[in-house]
Amino acid sequence: MEYITLPDNVLPAVAPYSHAVRAGDFLFVTGQLAEDPATGQVVRGPIDEQTRRVMENLKLVLEHAGTSFNKVVMARIFVTDFRFFATVNEIYASYFDATRLPCRTTVGVTALAGFGDVEVDLIVYCGE
Repeated sequence: MEYITLPDNVLPAVAPYSHAVRAGDFLFVTGQLAEDPATGQVVRGPIDEQTRRVMENLKLVLEHAGTSFNKVVMARIFVTDFRFFATVNEIYASYFDATRLPCRTTVGVTALAGFGDVEVDLIVYCGE
């Protein structure tokens, strides 16, 4: 297995975890919050800003691991309010090729670490 942690100047880890773990042909990407890489603080803005930041953080991890959104096979989205669903869905979808959409689960939760409103984790297939 390969444990992937981005340097703190790229995306600080705010808890004891790896940003991703490669196990065989699969890459498991830790749930990303709307953490601003420059400050290490969770963005407390509107849900569209939070969601873009989450997706950009995931993009950083994927690029660092040598892969992309095109290889994602499963995504889990956690939101604190389902009134955010349409906005989160629209921004999330913009990061994927419409012909290569991964499986997905969306879960409503009462709270997230860092008190953000959206978190996304990924499973990526890195084989042929």
